[in-house]
Amino acid sequence: MGKQFQLDLPRRPRRLRRNKQIRGLCTETELSPQHLIQPLFVVDGEVEDVAVESMPGVVRQGISRCCETARGLIDLGICSVALFPSLDQSLKADNGREALNPESLVLRTVRALKKALPELVIFADIALDPYTTHGHDGLVDRVSGQVVNDATVEILAEMAILHAEAGVDFVAPSDMMDGRIGAIREALDGHGFTETGILAYSAKFASAFYGPFRDAVGSAKGAGAPPLDKGAYQLAPGNRREALMEAALDEAEGADILMVKPAGAYLDIIREIRDTSLLPLAAYQVSGEYAQIHAAAQLGWLDLRAARDESLLAIRRAGADMILSYFAEAYARDYSGI
Repeated sequence: MGKQFQLDLPRRPRRLRRNKQIRGLCTETELSPQHLIQPLFVVDGEVEDVAVESMPGVVRQGISRCCETARGLIDLGICSVALFPSLDQSLKADNGREALNPESLVLRTVRALKKALPELVIFADIALDPYTTHGHDGLVDRVSGQVVNDATVEILAEMAILHAEAGVDFVAPSDMMDGRIGAIREALDGHGFTETGILAYSAKFASAFYGPFRDAVGSAKGAGAPPLDKGAYQLAPGNRREALMEAALDEAEGADILMVKPAGAYLDIIREIRDTSLLPLAAYQVSGEYAQIHAAAQLGWLDLRAARDESLLAIRRAGADMILSYFAEAYARDYSGI
């Protein structure tokens, strides 16, 4: 045989991929349980866990069970949860009045969690959709049918005060009303809650990926009905500059953490906000992202664990400091080898 062919290459990137140990040394992006926030769905009463059919492995839990789940999460290295109430239909109204009940389900849950696990970091959703019969994130004008901005913001600020009193670490306005971050910051500070943080849903898009979540909290429309149109306040999926403007406004108004939702289809937005802001950045891997990976895995089209881990790592690589994900607990178990 003749002389073995050899390329004249001064740079051979594969040298840094030669074995597992070298690849580990050169790893640029890592994901550990401390970067994850586990969403929890809470229901009233001491009930058995209620499965969310469209989200395999996700359940609605009573308060005591939420406390048990949170304790297990801490043992796995996940120190943060995001709470979402699933209310009985009888408690819902057009004006979402239950949101201002000092003994509401979510406030009782916060107090129970903080009593049992004072070290747990709690993020609480601030929006009206779990509390309204129409499922919108704010008050709806009966004549125009439009979600009204300023009157909604007034209620959200009152909600934030109630949640701060209950002990949450961060209020998380997910409504996308104009000016709500500034109003909430002013309200919190005016009532002495200067240490309560704000995680702003800064770039929340009017996405097709929210359906299973709306099933979980009971804000979805009836079977066969078209999805609720929230395009008058959530961002249009094609708008990049508008997302950057919203993030800049939230930062100027006093947000402590910015967030992009959904995550997987908006990795470019995560990266652009990461490059333009010094604030911590969160991303929400939403219910539809979770459900589609599970569905493909159930059909044998994807490896569940590999697809899960790759999807989370991509969000982190794009620039997210923290990720809300329904995969959080399962990822942490595998990470810890439990």
